[in-house]
Amino acid sequence: MLWHAIAPVRRYTKASHDVVRHPRLCSDAKILLLYVQGLPDGQTHVALSEHGRKLGIKGRAFQRAKEQLVVNGFVHERRVSGERGLWVTHQLFSNVPLSEGDALVVWRDAGVGAEASPSVQFPAVGEPGGRSVGHQLPVEEELGENSSRPPTEPPGDDGDVVELSPQESQAERVLLSLRHSHRQLHLGVAEVRELVPVAVEWLRRGVSAGDLRSVLSSGLPSDGVRCAVKFLKHRLVQKMPEDPEERPQKSSVREEAPPPVPPPVAPPYVAPLVTCQGPGAEHVFRSFDGATECPDCQQAAAWARWAERRAADLGIDLAEDAAAAVEAGRDPDGWRGRLAAAARGAGGGDQ
Repeated sequence: MLWHAIAPVRRYTKASHDVVRHPRLCSDAKILLLYVQGLPDGQTHVALSEHGRKLGIKGRAFQRAKEQLVVNGFVHERRVSGERGLWVTHQLFSNVPLSEGDALVVWRDAGVGAEASPSVQFPAVGEPGGRSVGHQLPVEEELGENSSRPPTEPPGDDGDVVELSPQESQAERVLLSLRHSHRQLHLGVAEVRELVPVAVEWLRRGVSAGDLRSVLSSGLPSDGVRCAVKFLKHRLVQKMPEDPEERPQKSSVREEAPPPVPPPVAPPYVAPLVTCQGPGAEHVFRSFDGATECPDCQQAAAWARWAERRAADLGIDLAEDAAAAVEAGRDPDGWRGRLAAAARGAGGGDQ
């Protein structure tokens, strides 16, 4: 890959590599962050959604980009009571991630949330009227039940701010971001603080912030959620994952299985000792297949039979020396020498 870059001398925005290479920010979130960072001071009062609309980031794409900026600490929102009791949402945008404690310091320095003095309030229109005394309003003219819901995020007092741990801040951001997934899961700050201890236990047990958000926002009832805080508390408690510290630790030493027991081996067959029936001194041998003579006697008898056939072929009478030939058959040179001598004698007589 070839790389060619010319550093601009004007109209540029410095961007940190931590932002450009952030693994948990999509391209829309990065573009929105860099765009707002380079805005002049006169356009900082415009809402973040207006800047996204100018960049063509609308609808679900904008909600996804904003949610990632809020979860990762680049955008913080706070609702405060403005003039004449109207609620106003202030947005804090930063090019570096800020924790909730750091954001509160910025809010405090900017004076966001400070109540205005009564002397600067816009006066009511018209002259004060007289006060009716002594009569009760008729039944049909009594005021009915006030159906308007109070704001779910009342302005917090800076003196009551509780410093949260990193895991508690992460769990709080996840719970507050559920409103962007489903309107039914809109929680106030007080409701979120009630659920933070249970959500932190999920993070402690190894569940990531994205998985926790997916578990809480998926599979909602078909008839809707009546009370978001009760529904989320029930789901957090009932679907609590297993604590890895309570799992039985497996032994790192692998238990070797006992070696297989070999089958019993039959003892080798040993032929019995029997007395040889052949000529000569009495001796014994181990008889196989019912043999009655030892191998030496069998070999001597075989040589004797061969010698008789050979002598018969040569016309030599070896009957008188048959027993001696059998006995001499044990010696390879006994009867052979005699047979060869007899053959030579028979041949000389013919000549």
